[in-house]
Amino acid sequence: MQRLNGMFGLAALMWAASFSAPPAMAQALNERLQTCAACHGEDGNSKMEKIPSLAGQPEFFVLNQLVLMRENVRQVEQMMTFVKDLKDEEIQGLAQHYAGLKPAPTDETVDPALVKRGAELAQRLRCASCHGDGLEGREQMPRLARQRIDYMFEAMQAFRDNRRSGADTAMTAVIVGVSDQDLLALAQYASTK
Repeated sequence: MQRLNGMFGLAALMWAASFSAPPAMAQALNERLQTCAACHGEDGNSKMEKIPSLAGQPEFFVLNQLVLMRENVRQVEQMMTFVKDLKDEEIQGLAQHYAGLKPAPTDETVDPALVKRGAELAQRLRCASCHGDGLEGREQMPRLARQRIDYMFEAMQAFRDNRRSGADTAMTAVIVGVSDQDLLALAQYASTK
C-alpha cells in the first residue's frame, strides 16, 4: 500500500507541477487515484470482471467520459458517487494520468478462432477508421486494444441495443444487427492487439 500511495503521490505531484496546481489539489488527485485503483487497477489495467482498463486511453476520451458521467448524461450507477463532485481540474488530472499509463494484456482466456473471426469482422466493419489501425483510440474514440473482453462485449451489446446513455450514435449504427457471437469475436480480437 505504501508503494501504491507513493506512485499516486508522484503522479499527482507531476500533474500539479504541469500547471502550478496548489498542493491541496495534488492531494485531492492522489486520493481520487487511490479510489480509482480499487476497481480499475493500480496501473490502470483492470483485473475485475466487466470493469474497463483505463491505462493508455486517449486523454480527451477519459476527460469526456468523466464529464458526461458527472453531468449525468452518461449514467453508470457504480460511478455516480465518485464523479458527482469531481472538479474540472481533477478530471483533467485523471485524464492525463491514465493516458500516460501503459496498457497491459488482459488476463482473460483468449480463443484463437474467435480472434481470427474478430479480425475479419473488424476489417469488414472498418473499426480502424475511428479507433486507429492498432485500435489504440484517438481523441474521443476509446482504445479497444488490450481492453478487457468481458467489459468490451457488454459495452458493444449496450451500444447495439441502444441501452448506453450518452453514447456516440455512430458506434450504434456500425454494430446494429451484429450477433452476440460476433460481438464476442470482436472483443476477443481487440483484446489481443
